[in-house]
Amino acid sequence: QHHLHMCLLCLIALAILSYFFHQRPSWVSEYQAAPEGLNPVQAWKTKTPLYIVVVCCGQRVQETLVMIKSAILFNYDQEYLKFVIFTEDGKGEEFREKLTDWRDIKPFTFDFEILPLNFPSNNAVEWKNLFKPCAAQRLFLPVGLERLSPPRYPLTNPSPLLQSLLTKVDSLLYVDTDILFLSPISDIWQFFKKFNESQISALTPEHENENIGWYNRFARHPFYGRLGVNSGVMLMNLTRMREMKWEQHILSIHKEYKLRIIWGDQDIINILFYYHPDKLYVMPCEYNYRPDHCMYMSICNMSHAGVKLIHGNRGYFHSDRQPLFRSIYEAMENYQLGANANAQFLRPLHAALAVQPINNSSCGKISNEVLKVANTVLGSRYADE
Repeated sequence: QHHLHMCLLCLIALAILSYFFHQRPSWVSEYQAAPEGLNPVQAWKTKTPLYIVVVCCGQRVQETLVMIKSAILFNYDQEYLKFVIFTEDGKGEEFREKLTDWRDIKPFTFDFEILPLNFPSNNAVEWKNLFKPCAAQRLFLPVGLERLSPPRYPLTNPSPLLQSLLTKVDSLLYVDTDILFLSPISDIWQFFKKFNESQISALTPEHENENIGWYNRFARHPFYGRLGVNSGVMLMNLTRMREMKWEQHILSIHKEYKLRIIWGDQDIINILFYYHPDKLYVMPCEYNYRPDHCMYMSICNMSHAGVKLIHGNRGYFHSDRQPLFRSIYEAMENYQLGANANAQFLRPLHAALAVQPINNSSCGKISNEVLKVANTVLGSRYADE
């Protein structure tokens, strides 16, 4: 009888252990491939972070948060994402509050840093207002403070965090606030491996068709290639940029061409790569898909890959000029991070893109391309939840 009692207790204990094993949080099972002896926190810290940098000024906080949410949602490969947000005074707390909440919901997947704006102090106001407010901050991401001799180009109120970022980060992905990820960041990150020994950055073409190209018809300055490049999505190898003394090129180009440029930092980047074309890798258009690719005719040949990153530039995420862009943005904005992505994002997006106004629009014809990666990544992963 004693042995029977002991057996019964053992069976109960095994049942309890089995229950907790199957009921443990999802992030524990996702990190089972961690090195032996490491808990999930330690395993996460051993990963190399993939840096995503964004600059936010003006009324762009919500748009920036939706972009960040999209990167987290599509992080299928469970990369360690590190978001670096340059922003003006008064906006940091809003970012910190929301991102801290999200980090609690999605532990061991991302971290963030909020940094102040830093421009050369001798003309900081001019740089800050070049084209869109503070968009030119991205031009100074490669700058290590020790590289700038104080009499020439001192930075305003240099912060230790900025110095650490600029001198220790090898590579990053810069995106405008009006970008949404529709694929895992690992998809675009793989282009770093395709760089040759001289290439320092990757961008997509500004246009695909000479008949509607802006640079080839209107620019009053040199630009890269036949049609120029768009700077809304930019892979940057900071180590190589520092080696070529990037900031000195930027400052001299601005001094010579500032009265002839229209699109600010993008024009400066185009001029630089006009003179150094060997240093640029050109990515396919689906990594920076914009209304210009579909509003007149479909001019982005995606080779069945689908749209990877979508760019609602010129306010297209917030207008009905091409409703496809607004519908995608609103589906991402309405999705609550941590909820079932298939039920709460993918299905509503399918329904939104099926309505008549989108079907009748020029850009509505690429709805299937927008959904292609999401159907694969999110549809299969969350189908049974």
